[in-house]
Amino acid sequence: MFVRSSLGEMYGEAPALNLKAAFDVSDNASPLIFVLSSGADPMSSLQALANSIGENGINMRVTSLGQGQGPIAEAHIESASIEGGWVCLQNCHLAVSWLPRLEQIVEKQVENPKSTHPDYRMWLTAKPCKEFPVAVLQVGIKLSMQPPRGVRANMLRGLGTDISDDNFLFETQIKTQTQTQTNNESESKS
Repeated sequence: MFVRSSLGEMYGEAPALNLKAAFDVSDNASPLIFVLSSGADPMSSLQALANSIGENGINMRVTSLGQGQGPIAEAHIESASIEGGWVCLQNCHLAVSWLPRLEQIVEKQVENPKSTHPDYRMWLTAKPCKEFPVAVLQVGIKLSMQPPRGVRANMLRGLGTDISDDNFLFETQIKTQTQTQTNNESESKS
């Protein structure tokens, strides 16, 4: 409350994550890593970003990691790095045994970025875990994803718009506007 009352409303809430800005500073050799907390899910925002880029959007291959998903993830990484698409590996913290292989793949891409398509991007989501490869964290762009606090913040993040009274016409405002238009039309006819 003190911060809001002293500095203003915009300093009282954390700004929404700007994925476009993160994408703009990224390259084909550095993964973009979402560090998640419980309740946070960047997938709808990430899919919207992929759809907004270029005329037809970006082809994004999504793999939710877990038991047995490592080979599928590797196939997606291979095809996306050749064709220029995006790959999103969700829940890396659930594939602890596969994380050393992820580290090898990322190190190979960092050592030779010309071997991957310039439009290729690797997006990773993970909750904090001690097994996550430090080398991947060091070369990656880290994005913190916190769940929104409260209904209003959740709606703001979900819709990406300003939900305030100024942006909505309520029933009383609509009736007033309709009456004003009717009165103006009557006056112009006479």
